[in-house]
Amino acid sequence: MARWAQNPPSPAKVKFVLGIVVLCLALAAYEHFYGWPDALTPNRDVHRGYKP
Repeated sequence: MARWAQNPPSPAKVKFVLGIVVLCLALAAYEHFYGWPDALTPNRDVHRGYKP
């Protein structure tokens, strides 16, 4: 933030960074209120007998 205060970025870059922060906060809020989807949880039993 100190670098941004000394050399301010363009308004488009500020909107881009704020958009990413808002997206991350929205995903965290969704996970907090609705939980992690079961479809995205890895199944550890698939490779149980596999030994490379």
